[in-house]
Amino acid sequence: MEIVSITLEPFDPAKLTREFRAAFPEAGAVTNFTGFVRGEAGQVSALELSHYPGMTEAEIERVIAQAQSRWDLKGCHVTHRVGKMAAGEAIVFVTAASAHRRDAFEAVDFVMDYLKSEAPFWKKETGQDGSHWIEPRAADKADLNRWTSETRK
Repeated sequence: MEIVSITLEPFDPAKLTREFRAAFPEAGAVTNFTGFVRGEAGQVSALELSHYPGMTEAEIERVIAQAQSRWDLKGCHVTHRVGKMAAGEAIVFVTAASAHRRDAFEAVDFVMDYLKSEAPFWKKETGQDGSHWIEPRAADKADLNRWTSETRK
């Protein structure tokens, strides 16, 4: 299984979990996160993501390498959609395998915080008020910044 997959096509998180687990049978823990396009109570009908092919994958691989240097991981994988997605569709899948649960949990959280705040994606939201570009929220930046504190591994 490749480390990073950027795709225009919908993906099945359960299938990705099975494939990842099969690639790391010696792992004692596999943790997953799946993010979905929020409908915001009917206010959002679609989300469109753009990226720079090659650069985006390389940046995500760099962050996965950071996670692998911080935690004892057997493997880590990211699948991320680009293009236009409807509310309710899966947009991102992050998974990590380790001997013990804490390393897998922390790695997935770390990678996801990067994806929300700094990954080279450009997001346009479409809803009842038309379309507009969106930026990471202050809370997303705060989540990412917590990994630089002395209290984190």
